[in-house]
Amino acid sequence: MTLQTDAFAIETGRSHVSFGVPGCSPLDFSATCGERMIRLAPKYADGMRDVRVRWALRGAADAPVVIVQGGISADRNASSLAGASSGWWDAIVGPNRAIDTECLRVLSIDWLDRSDLGDALAIASEDQADTLAALLDAFGIRRVHAFVGASYGAMVGLAFAARHPQRLHRLVAIAGAHRAHPLSIAVRNLQREIVRLGERFGDTSAGLDLARRLAMTTYRGEREFAERCGEAPTFEGGRYRFAEEGWLKAAGASFVKLFSAERFLALSESIDLHAIAPEEIRVPTALIGIVSDRIVPLADICELQRRCGAPATLHVVDSRYGHDAFLKEDAQIGALLQEILNPTGVCA
Repeated sequence: MTLQTDAFAIETGRSHVSFGVPGCSPLDFSATCGERMIRLAPKYADGMRDVRVRWALRGAADAPVVIVQGGISADRNASSLAGASSGWWDAIVGPNRAIDTECLRVLSIDWLDRSDLGDALAIASEDQADTLAALLDAFGIRRVHAFVGASYGAMVGLAFAARHPQRLHRLVAIAGAHRAHPLSIAVRNLQREIVRLGERFGDTSAGLDLARRLAMTTYRGEREFAERCGEAPTFEGGRYRFAEEGWLKAAGASFVKLFSAERFLALSESIDLHAIAPEEIRVPTALIGIVSDRIVPLADICELQRRCGAPATLHVVDSRYGHDAFLKEDAQIGALLQEILNPTGVCA
């Protein structure tokens, strides 16, 4: 397979990406985070528009760059380096960790949502991929060492590999497939309806809280629920209360503090709209599936591997944590990433 490494403006179907805004200079590699205006033609809108993207770039100067993106709750702070109080993947990204910032540089963005695109009908995984490609050009980066994506980030990584193969050496997709499973779409649709119901009754926070509680029942596996919530119910306040309630309530309350209803609705819908033909993925790909994942069934990842347009390996993780294993199984995920990302001694 021949990968071109010198293209800077790419026609991809109906969407054309223009990297950078006229008059803007390339970004400063010494900075660790910032904002940048790019030009983007969203999938679900007509024409080009300026879009503001918030980014973070951390790690060794002049080192190979790895894009790291997580689920819809993740932000640009994959690690707590350079002033961030905490990173959503601190156990994996950082000095002497699986994605080693002593010998790699990590680029991440805050996900765009529908509000960032003006009159767009929706936000697509392809829009996120095109945004990252535009940001690479703003940095003057022709090709990255890897794109490591988990959950929604894996979906965006697959879109990036299909649309911008010449800018990517390898893809690592964790707990993400070429399409959303119909049962998962059904559950997310219920979550969005709960949020909209809360909005109609003037209590958006309550709707978002309940939607997150429902989501947690799919993020985690049966084994964890059985081990965590085995206590007998107690009678309080005129009814029985079950062990699961406290855990789910805490998860909902925490999510409401971090997420707006509008952002949740946009990114949840973006997951369900995601659809990439596996045959269009034209870079070497490593897929990591989780046996207990109830959101992205292992069978879907097996299908993706069979149909992938480039060599694809499949690594299977057994975990009690279901879909969230990529956040919880530091040793297993870390060992796989080290094996995949450093086969030729980049971090020797």
